[in-house]
Amino acid sequence: MSLVNGSETDERQAESEGELPDALKMAAGRSAVLELREVSCAYEPTRPAVEHITFTVQQGEILCLLGPSGCGKTTILRAIAGFERVTAGSIALSGQLVSSRDTMIPTEQRHIGMVFQEYALFPHLRVDKNIAFGLSHLSRAQQHAIVDDLLTLTGLRGLEHRYPHELSGGQQQRVALARALALRPVLLLLDEPFSNLDPDMASRMRQDLHALLRQTKTTAILVTHDHDEAFSMADRVAVLNRGRLEQFDTPEAIYHLPTTPFVADFVGQADFIPGVVTNHLVTTEIGDFPNTQNLATGSQVVVMIRPDDIHIVPTKGADARILARQFKGSENVYTIQLPSGQVVHSSESSLSVYQVGTAIALRVVATHTVLFPQQPGSPTTMASHRPDATTAQ
Repeated sequence: MSLVNGSETDERQAESEGELPDALKMAAGRSAVLELREVSCAYEPTRPAVEHITFTVQQGEILCLLGPSGCGKTTILRAIAGFERVTAGSIALSGQLVSSRDTMIPTEQRHIGMVFQEYALFPHLRVDKNIAFGLSHLSRAQQHAIVDDLLTLTGLRGLEHRYPHELSGGQQQRVALARALALRPVLLLLDEPFSNLDPDMASRMRQDLHALLRQTKTTAILVTHDHDEAFSMADRVAVLNRGRLEQFDTPEAIYHLPTTPFVADFVGQADFIPGVVTNHLVTTEIGDFPNTQNLATGSQVVVMIRPDDIHIVPTKGADARILARQFKGSENVYTIQLPSGQVVHSSESSLSVYQVGTAIALRVVATHTVLFPQQPGSPTTMASHRPDATTAQ
């Protein structure tokens, strides 16, 4: 089989790891708005919904809780809001303890804003009255000033006298956001706010919401099961699986340097190629990779490969074959069978069209080398569900 391996070395990997996104640089040194320490919650005494959750959210930061259905995302959100008691650990807001086994500050005293999936607008109130609903403690002039500012910020100017049923889904979401922001919360919680919108509208609303949160310097936590949504919105991402925190990191690190096979597989398509450590390299069917973990010669590992790490080189007489092509608009994703029967995927531009059955060589340009231990006798495909992973950094 003809292979062209362009895998990057440790030096390039080290260069990219030293950089932080601008938003995180800005957040450095700011005070913590939210602190969870070893938080556990349970709906049944013997079956915890979440266990030992620890993370901190800084002032002005956007955090995404990411994971599949039933992983505990919404439970954590409800515990932060004060809707669920914690069975262990503690939650602090702006340095004040609000939840522990012995402490439960009521939701209304936590100064938290919430936007629900259904938006929960009052159908009998017009837009301006929905936004002003929680401002009854202020004078009418103060209420008017706040609502007026938010109508402009959220692009609702001219719609203030409409009822919710007279608005589109995106407009209803803007009203829900404006109502939550009217109280100037220390923390804004958003529970899958784009789930009721069509893909194009959801994409536009993500951009608008991100800009609004930045403009108002609002600290926010967004719950989602969509990794694209998390990556486009978040400064940091908390990936959850079966009630446990698998990884808490920047979107770039989550994608390029996942710490477990579950994370690698959940946040984007990943293939796991078996390999053997030989001297200072990991030898695989698609070429050699750096032994960035300094593992002993003879160690059995799997190398995580993303479709954008693999590029097709049509080559007569090569042993790899294209099995299928999936057109995705901006790209073609090819399914490739190696001589061993192992299947990998390649992402090419939408203009790079190759026929099924074409003989190819592979050029591998892996920005980062991520290794996981391979358990003897287990199928490679099981790697995506093993919790005992080692990430090469």
